[in-house]
Amino acid sequence: MCKLVIFGGTTEGRELAEFMDRCGIDTHVCVATEYGGKLLPKGECLTFSDKRLDENEMTALLNEKKPQIVVDATHPFAADVTGNIRQACIDAGVEYIRLLRKELSENEISGGEGCVFVESTEAAIKYLAQTEGRILLTTGSKDLAAFTALADYKERLIARILSTSESMEIASGCGLEGKNLICMQGPFSCEMNMAMINQYGCRYIVTKASGSAGGFEEKIEAAVRCGTTAVIIGRPLRETGLVYMKCKALLCSRFNISTARKISLVGIGMGSKESFTEEAVKAVSGAELIMGAERIAEAASCFAPGAEYYYEYNSERIVEYIEDHPEFENIAVVLSGDIGFYSGAKKLVKMLREKNLEPELVPGISSAVYFLGKIGLSWDDAVIVSNHGTKSGLIPLVRDNKKVFSILGKQGEIGALAKKLVYYGMADVTVYVGENLSYEDERIVCAKASDLVEFENRPLCVVAIVNDKAEITALNRLACRKDEEFIRAKVPMTKEEVRTVSLSKLQMTDSAVCWDVGAGTGSVSIEMAIKASKGQVFAVEKKAEALELLNENKRRFMADNMTIVEGIAPEALTELPAPTHVFIGGSSGKMEEILKLAFEKNPSARVVINCIALESVAAAVKISKQMGAGDSEIITLSVSRGNKVGPYTMMNGENPITIVSFTGKGE
Repeated sequence: MCKLVIFGGTTEGRELAEFMDRCGIDTHVCVATEYGGKLLPKGECLTFSDKRLDENEMTALLNEKKPQIVVDATHPFAADVTGNIRQACIDAGVEYIRLLRKELSENEISGGEGCVFVESTEAAIKYLAQTEGRILLTTGSKDLAAFTALADYKERLIARILSTSESMEIASGCGLEGKNLICMQGPFSCEMNMAMINQYGCRYIVTKASGSAGGFEEKIEAAVRCGTTAVIIGRPLRETGLVYMKCKALLCSRFNISTARKISLVGIGMGSKESFTEEAVKAVSGAELIMGAERIAEAASCFAPGAEYYYEYNSERIVEYIEDHPEFENIAVVLSGDIGFYSGAKKLVKMLREKNLEPELVPGISSAVYFLGKIGLSWDDAVIVSNHGTKSGLIPLVRDNKKVFSILGKQGEIGALAKKLVYYGMADVTVYVGENLSYEDERIVCAKASDLVEFENRPLCVVAIVNDKAEITALNRLACRKDEEFIRAKVPMTKEEVRTVSLSKLQMTDSAVCWDVGAGTGSVSIEMAIKASKGQVFAVEKKAEALELLNENKRRFMADNMTIVEGIAPEALTELPAPTHVFIGGSSGKMEEILKLAFEKNPSARVVINCIALESVAAAVKISKQMGAGDSEIITLSVSRGNKVGPYTMMNGENPITIVSFTGKGE
């Protein structure tokens, strides 16, 4: 007894038998010849028979083996055999599955020109009878007798057959020997087919549309490249059934098979086949399933024409698909550039490991390495970021660093960036633009920012900016600015010493999202923007005079990651993103409402409140106890500054400031 019977004779049949053996499913394989039996894998769960069976013998075999399922993996042209298997399954009461080879349409055939489609062997002979020139016949020994109907067939036919005694006896019986025969076992590469066509000077090649596993695509490609006409015999039956992977999926479901998968996360470089590493080509070409964003997955198709494709870049859906499809044993998830450079691989690795699926990681060539190498810039001292799908600003990075590289993701971004550089006084920085890297239409442009304000870049774009004046334009993130560096007019400003302590208590990070409520001249907002160079700062102010100063100071310090919000808090805060840090320098009596909204957006936000009036201190302490995760920190800062009075130095005191700092309770 066994669970499955496979009627084989094709590559797919052998591969399915190997799969079932690996999965420990008892399987019996039927092939028609002793040679076919020699090709079968040897496995603990496999048995086989190697002789032709008629319908009654098939029925008897099924009654003996009592399989749950029969898979008909015979050749697409074995119509009589398929009919017998179907009837035997009906007689024995066994479920029948027809395993189909993928049939290529005329539009899918390489080249598309120089191909003649005929319905049958007889139609092929009728067509060839009207032509001249040698014919490479690749349909096997069974059809040789039919082609002897051609005039001068002994001069025209070059028959490629298996190197078995049975095949050679058939050829000899047709009068074909020696120079007319190529006795070899496939599969044959395109180059091998071309060599045979050229060696024998063949003007025609005859093949059956037997699918990828039958070497069909390699024959057609060879014909196109040699300028030879391919005569393609269509299938005699329009069958229904399952292609190989669908058949595997069904068997996995029926027999509750859980396979050991090889999952490779493959960096493919920029996208052209030349930017694939050898390791990437190996991982992709051996895969049964290619997964990834459509552009990326299609770039891999030239190395894996027989694979199936699932276009998806969402990590959750990729993992879900892998779990739901155990029939795929070798999977390649392809990602652009390098898997360690702003790649979806980071999240995907974590999710796969949580499912006890350990991926193999295949690095690729990152766009930074490729592009900076192309333009002759070293990248060991460059700031490398990505603005693809993010809101990070490049202006502060260009201000503070000599070299900045960034991935972009939208059309027209270069022109907008150039306009900002000009606005912030950096019109002379050098900008390198790279588009469609590694493709035939790759374009690299080098110009001053002022010359690129009207530039329309393509979506697949990177940029490198060189600021030779970075030593002058860079702002010190470790210190606070002097009061006199700000444009102030008559608007109140948080003094340097208070700013220093307040920012220390705020405990900011590079990528912080900050609210400065009651921003005034923007002295605190500017310091926030300098420290959070990869983050965002929202300076909220209601007074018209202060708003004007905010804009002037923003431009002076090139604080492009600072957004000025006109309005009264908390109403002006409702549309802002969740803050990681909140500074309140003036609340107009709405402190509680402001913080309530902030903690609704982020319950773990860090808060610093500056108070002058005692009533404000009392309110801040009360709120910190209600909303804080623990005891708040309260300090009073008194600052006196020395002023020269004649030959003496007198200390003039500033108003004392109470600073209340705490962190939200969290979820």
